[in-house]
Amino acid sequence: MKRFISMLLVSVLCLSLAACGDTSSTKSTKNEKLVLGFAQIGQESGWRDAETADIQWYAARNTDTVELHFADAQQDPENQIKAIRSFIDMGVDVIAFAPVIETGWEEVLTECKNANIPVILVDRGIDSGIDDSLYTTMIASDHVWAGEQAAIVMKDLIGNNGVVVELEGTIGASATIQREKGFDDYIAANCPNIQIAARQSGDFTRDQGRDVMASLLASNDHIDGVFAHNDDMALGAIEAIKEAGLKPGEDIKVVSVDGVKSAFEAVLNGELNCTVECTPLLAQQIFDTAFALKDGQTVDKWIVSDDDIYTTDKVTQDIIDGRTY
Repeated sequence: MKRFISMLLVSVLCLSLAACGDTSSTKSTKNEKLVLGFAQIGQESGWRDAETADIQWYAARNTDTVELHFADAQQDPENQIKAIRSFIDMGVDVIAFAPVIETGWEEVLTECKNANIPVILVDRGIDSGIDDSLYTTMIASDHVWAGEQAAIVMKDLIGNNGVVVELEGTIGASATIQREKGFDDYIAANCPNIQIAARQSGDFTRDQGRDVMASLLASNDHIDGVFAHNDDMALGAIEAIKEAGLKPGEDIKVVSVDGVKSAFEAVLNGELNCTVECTPLLAQQIFDTAFALKDGQTVDKWIVSDDDIYTTDKVTQDIIDGRTY
């Protein structure tokens, strides 16, 4: 009898341990889910909307492995800082954000570092004077390269001689600073007969791009070309050029950056001469990188997006039809 009771107790103990093992396994599986906090800039352009949609689309289709906490900063860096602090309080695994401007991040990124939460900068960088150990990696296009390519195309379009105006993006944004640097430095070094007559911010939006271009047309006797830091401003500038009784793409050459579908349509119509691609479809790279960081892996400091240049001889209806943004 005693032997039977002993065997029964051993059996119960084994079942209990097995049950505990199952609970531990379930907990481990649950912990494998990536919790990502993403602080987006806002809804400044179609490009930005495409980036947001791509991230949310990925998360919605991978709910078994991903938990996304998303915040819209409405173009206000203070709102992004508040969102990042809320992510820290949540104890997310990884924080990703697209900085509205380059400066003002040192304090909140120090808080991330102290909380041992890796940070991914997305499509924009921060002030190079900030200790780069405060963020883990940046996933972004080479914006200086984009500006250089725009300058090379513009030089060819206007015959290396003429007057150009520049529609800048949001003041203080890294994309603005770097695209301007790439364009301006190339023109200064290689095109002594091209004058950049004016630069004015259109804040990366179509409406302001139209208004700024209308103002520049009114204040300049002659303009040969316009370089817009993104497609939305270029499309606004095209509207203003038409309203002034001129032909965009012919009377005034138009070059921009981003590569959104509506810009490709304008290229095919001959109103936009070139768009330098800067892909917003970064979700796969963001989540792959975040998973790697959660697992303790080392990643490159700068993960460069693969972009291209689209001029009138390269854009076809098939390319437009296949564009997802």
